[in-house]
Amino acid sequence: MALNKQAVLSLSGGMDSSTVLLHLLSNGYDVTAVSFDYGQKHRVELDRAKQLVDYINSNQDATYNDVKYQVIKLDGLVDLLNSNLVQGGAEVPEGHYEEENMKDTVVPNRNKMFSSIIQAIALSIANEKDCSVEIAMGIHAGDHAVYPDCRQEFRDADYEAFKQGNWEAEKVSYVTPYLFGDKYDILQDGQVCCKTLNLDFDEVYKRTNTSYKPTAEGLSDYKSASSVERIEAFIKLGRKDPVVYVDGWDVAKTHVEKLLEAYEQ
Repeated sequence: MALNKQAVLSLSGGMDSSTVLLHLLSNGYDVTAVSFDYGQKHRVELDRAKQLVDYINSNQDATYNDVKYQVIKLDGLVDLLNSNLVQGGAEVPEGHYEEENMKDTVVPNRNKMFSSIIQAIALSIANEKDCSVEIAMGIHAGDHAVYPDCRQEFRDADYEAFKQGNWEAEKVSYVTPYLFGDKYDILQDGQVCCKTLNLDFDEVYKRTNTSYKPTAEGLSDYKSASSVERIEAFIKLGRKDPVVYVDGWDVAKTHVEKLLEAYEQ
């Protein structure tokens, strides 16, 4: 039997990487998905990632192989990081995702740390199975201004360092299907992928988290930039977001509509 295409995915539990997972499965990949526990305040994303993988793997009509999934704990790192997103950091800012204060949500060198581990896993699979492996990422155009490690320039430089530091690194390449799109484009592809995979759209996306300020119970906020961007995408798509918001979907939707109206003026 011919070996399926192989991919390794950094699965945060957010909307973007979760949709990349669907995209890979729809395109015939066997997927190894990895999540990272680095002391983030929004740890509910790890629970959602596991729930999503379990849901996908339970699909009785699946035309794909089960997703292999693992959480990697970066114990001790949280006490050494300066970021609003980690435990002990300052309050996560609110507002539009293009505002200057969104830079407070940067975690120093986060994607580089994750990338090094993902590269090691991908090259190990490539060598073990004697095949090519693609590293998949959900980075998109909305990330570029705030997060330098989501830009193609960084990705190219990081890949070059990987090639310089490893034998047979050319077996590993990158796939970033949403690099030039936004969250709306991602959701559109998610709809298509759900139909292809015989998965329920709402069941998939309620098992994701985009909120940087969830409650202790896991309810999403609707004022932090990440939530605003997600809600805007669902509004544009004309669908109700299936995740549960603190004050309900209608309040969250109205808040974001007013914020976008004010920002555009």
